Amino acid sequence: MLNTISESSIKDFFNEIYRILGETDTNLTEIWYEISNFPFLINFNNYELREFLNNFEFISIRKGNYINYVVINKISFIIESINFLRFDINNLAGIIDYGGFESLVLEILSKNNYISIKNFRFSDKSNFKSKTSQKKYEIDVIGIYDKFILFIDAKQWKRKDSYSSISKAANLQCRRAVALKKNPEILSKLIQNLLGNRINWKSRLPFLIIPVMVTLEDNSIKINSNQIPIVSIYELNSFLLELQNNLQYFKTVRINKVNIQKTLF
Repeated sequence: MLNTISESSIKDFFNEIYRILGETDTNLTEIWYEISNFPFLINFNNYELREFLNNFEFISIRKGNYINYVVINKISFIIESINFLRFDINNLAGIIDYGGFESLVLEILSKNNYISIKNFRFSDKSNFKSKTSQKKYEIDVIGIYDKFILFIDAKQWKRKDSYSSISKAANLQCRRAVALKKNPEILSKLIQNLLGNRINWKSRLPFLIIPVMVTLEDNSIKINSNQIPIVSIYELNSFLLELQNNLQYFKTVRINKVNIQKTLF
């Protein structure tokens, strides 16, 4: 059915959704609407409506108390709408809050075959600061592919935010990576939890942790003085595709050994 609808009509449909989502709370990532909210859809019969919506991952029909509702996932909408809207992804990301921004980063990693989690917390039991340090850390998003482990600090910072603030946050992200390396038991459990037990670990060693800052808008500075990449959400996909070629320019934390546990935590 999608082939019978013009590309301009589909663009109008996506623009219609974007305008509606722009009026919703940014902390909501899943929105329920009555079909009547979408002029583009009201002329479809039930069969045509389901057939049309089945072409998109971000939208579905669900049964409410008395009627059917159109349900939209904002994160999936942002990813899919890039093909139809003349908006940069950073503009689209304005319809979500910081939690949704982290989920968007997670989704882009997934599209690039990374196994990822968000909001990973751990207590530093090393002597990174002092022998009795118990400082708690949190990493917004962790993604692993092959031997690369990305530690991403996802910030909805804009171009107007100062470079010094962004650079300081980037250096703190590197500090988290070093702290986790100094806690090999926690790091090993993390890697095993992400990759499972059916992995030839020796073939992947050494793992390379790469601290990364992902911001909402493009910044003129692409890397800070400590070689931490500063990547806009718009550039994240390209950054992932080109990571191996550019690795020499980035700060990495090398992991030479992983302790395999019999059971996962």
